[in-house]
Amino acid sequence: MANRKILLSENETPDKWYNIVADMPNKPLPPLHPGTKEPIGPEALAPLFPMELIKQEVSADKWIDIPDEVVNIYSLWRPTPLYRAYNFEKMLDTPAKIYYKYEGVSPSGSHKPNTAVAQAYYNKQEGVKRITTETGAGQWGSALSFACNLFDIACEVYMVKISYEQKPYRKLMMNTWGADVIASPSDQTQAGREILNQDPNSPGSLGIAISEAVEKAAMDENTKYSLGSVLNHVLMHQTIVGQEALLQMEKAGDMPDIVIAPFGGGSNFAGLTFPFLRLNFDEGKSIRCIASEPASCPKLTRGVFRYDFGDTVGMTPLLPMYTLGHNFVPAPIHAGGLRYHGAGVVVSQLLKDKLIEAQSHDQLECFDVGVKFAKAEGIIPAPEANHGIATVVQEAMKCKEEGVSKTILFNLCGHGNFDMAAYEAYFNGGLVKHEVTTEDINASLAKLNTPEIN
Repeated sequence: MANRKILLSENETPDKWYNIVADMPNKPLPPLHPGTKEPIGPEALAPLFPMELIKQEVSADKWIDIPDEVVNIYSLWRPTPLYRAYNFEKMLDTPAKIYYKYEGVSPSGSHKPNTAVAQAYYNKQEGVKRITTETGAGQWGSALSFACNLFDIACEVYMVKISYEQKPYRKLMMNTWGADVIASPSDQTQAGREILNQDPNSPGSLGIAISEAVEKAAMDENTKYSLGSVLNHVLMHQTIVGQEALLQMEKAGDMPDIVIAPFGGGSNFAGLTFPFLRLNFDEGKSIRCIASEPASCPKLTRGVFRYDFGDTVGMTPLLPMYTLGHNFVPAPIHAGGLRYHGAGVVVSQLLKDKLIEAQSHDQLECFDVGVKFAKAEGIIPAPEANHGIATVVQEAMKCKEEGVSKTILFNLCGHGNFDMAAYEAYFNGGLVKHEVTTEDINASLAKLNTPEIN
């Protein structure tokens, strides 16, 4: 058996982020002002984000230099390992070759610090004193708490209530790094109070938590807002993952036919796949890139492409995205990081242009394959990562049925060591199969009064 772990040395780590917008055949449509419905410029984002991040958000440059201080902090855990999953291949009895990039070695246990450190750095450069944010399952909140602690910035996290209750150790991680964590919807914002008046037992959603975090940031000139996914600059920061994986695959003397990653808002998927999509654009390769989303929140596979708000209350600019409607509240599945109503603008355009694919999976299927993977490879995956593994299994079984060998690469975006309550519920029969109905989706979309896209 060949070496199952492929490593890079520190001096091989990329020193630039890749901006896929420069290569896209159809550029993303502009954001619109929520009131006038007219296109907005970078200045409209200034109350929420530092200027350097705004410049990255609208940049057409293909490569963006990573600041030396960010590179130095990355070296705490980067480069991350890439593994050949020989045991999992054997368990599945598939001719496919399966590789996974493991981001669970970061301080907070997921891929999220790749952008959290960068965002905290740029905020510190502009003298920001406090950052507000939202978090679903807690991976993003813990990553930003870690990063803010490094730069001595106060951090206030609005954590989706169902995850706040299901994942107490994620909250304690954030507290350990000095962050204040509030269950969302809360009574600390107008947005939260409005939701609680409508539904005192609301489980919360990422859209609601975003509304609360944005509201708090907009009220204080010394406070900025930080988002863990969806926006262009966030997706770009994550491309450090795919760039490393590309170098590691070359070291292994292999190249993926299929690249797979879980999908919530887009950062996980973009981080791994965008550098491989660059090969499709630049070198004419035909690498399939597949986003794996929950059947209970299927914006890519069952949503519509139109302008919508990034939050529930309607405080953000209108973004062109695949969406289930900003009022959609997903079922309280344990993959809290994937419970978001919309997809990032860049990913949405790529899907519209049929340059990427998407699949959805039920949470019972995901936990089933997650347990199998843990038994084979020894790493217990986060519930979000299990969605990517479910797609891997589907593609590996197709290889078996067709008698062909393909190379599959996926993002094991984080470990599940703080998600054991979810596994306990799975083993005890406490998880239910949940696939949102067409009626529920149509009811949510019927409430949209946002501009349609021709």
